[in-house]
Amino acid sequence: MPPDEWDPLTILGRAIRLLNPRRVAMAFGYCPTCSRTLLVRLQLTPIGVRCIRCHGSAIHMSIGTVLTDLLKERHRPSVYELSARGPLIQFLRGQGVDLTCSEYFDDLPPGQWRGGVQCQDVQQLTYPDQSFDVCTSTEVFEHVPEDQKGFREIHRVLKPGGSFVFTVPLSEQLHTVERAKLEKGKLKHVLSPVYHGDRQRGWRSVLCFRDYGRDIMQRLLGANFTSAEIVEPIANRWWGLGVPVIVARKSATR
Repeated sequence: MPPDEWDPLTILGRAIRLLNPRRVAMAFGYCPTCSRTLLVRLQLTPIGVRCIRCHGSAIHMSIGTVLTDLLKERHRPSVYELSARGPLIQFLRGQGVDLTCSEYFDDLPPGQWRGGVQCQDVQQLTYPDQSFDVCTSTEVFEHVPEDQKGFREIHRVLKPGGSFVFTVPLSEQLHTVERAKLEKGKLKHVLSPVYHGDRQRGWRSVLCFRDYGRDIMQRLLGANFTSAEIVEPIANRWWGLGVPVIVARKSATR
């Protein structure tokens, strides 16, 4: 079983892996989860900026900033988050939403439970149509083999007028680069494999299927979303290491 995400040794080990002594800095700043807090920069990357209180990175703080305003649009909105632990879960619980969360377990059918957490595969969600006002995720879809299936499933489970708010590693290039794909159920590498970390599977253990470019907007519109936009972070926040947040909206009439 993987170590507990909030175990002190786990947190220390993660910090050591991130640490670049020449880039270390500290400053009082703002975290959407904690309000005023102490921020630490361990390296010049979004994941290298951390809130001391909630352990959130610049990724979590960026999406939290966008969600703070969006969640005010509805009273006690129903929210589905594609993870079950971490700073974003803490933030959403603090917003008083009706929260549903899940994890993806490779060896468990979608809809089944393990340790109080439901397994879901975003390519084939088990939730009914029009179940949620908002869906969220951070750094998930680059790991989804068939992302169009996932986008369509998110669209399906959103209520009319609902929003999908998420982050992925996003380059300035126009076109998305496919790194790997499944062909007749078999994995085929198009480029040298790249792996990211995962709470369930460990450090550098999850295959990255693609590097998203700015055409992710067209991918979302192709999955029936009415609109999609990239919300850029305020430049001077978190040492300029905030990340773009993508907001896609479903039509209010379907």
